[in-house]
Amino acid sequence: MPEGIELIVWMKAVMYDERDLAASMQWSARSPSEGRWEKEAEVNSDLAAAIVELRRDEVLAEIKSRMAGGQDPLRTLEECRQGMTTVGERFQKGDYFLAELMLSAEIFKEAMTILHPHLAKSRPTKPLAKVVLATLKGDIHNLGKDIMATLLEAHGFEVHDLGVDVPPSLVLAKVREIKPQFVGFSALITTAFPYMKEAAEMMREAGLRQEIKLMIGGGVTTAMTKEYVGADFQTTDAMEGVAYCLNEMEGRTR
Repeated sequence: MPEGIELIVWMKAVMYDERDLAASMQWSARSPSEGRWEKEAEVNSDLAAAIVELRRDEVLAEIKSRMAGGQDPLRTLEECRQGMTTVGERFQKGDYFLAELMLSAEIFKEAMTILHPHLAKSRPTKPLAKVVLATLKGDIHNLGKDIMATLLEAHGFEVHDLGVDVPPSLVLAKVREIKPQFVGFSALITTAFPYMKEAAEMMREAGLRQEIKLMIGGGVTTAMTKEYVGADFQTTDAMEGVAYCLNEMEGRTR
């Protein structure tokens, strides 16, 4: 659960615009093309329902049982994602409040701790591509970025997570070091936007930008943000981001 300054920033974000925070958790509820809020998706698994209803012990016990029984960790991850999507939808509608949102995030993080070693076993031996992820300077929100990292790793990508409140110079240094195919920036608050733009310009000036697909995501990002930053892709849906990376790699291998 967020503590200290992270909790303060999170609470301020909610008080400023609850929809922004809900969007950062509501990965598939928003229509990217129409920019509107759609009907809450049906919860179609007991595990997803347990997450929505914040039944922590039941969620963790079910995941442990599945992994002990050799069930597919990717399927379990998808059900967890679906549950979190519904939590975000309920928060946006006012059915859930900050306490429920924070508890669901803690449950999800604990679930990922159990799933992570099993997801690692199912990955290809050779990674599909390298991805650098960061929440840039001025923003210390990390839930959406962490979920994106988990999903990318589960689908065979090598993820280098630089963390939160990251200066653009650190992004440039990492890009120079590992030469990734993708760079992704996550934002909950708009103060990170100028640093996204600065990082993109630094990569361009260093002659590295043309080899990279730059992605931005998070509840406050829009198509206008994409144009401002000079990114190649923008989304509020983590699975859309994964699909974008997969499609790009498929196109490069043709």
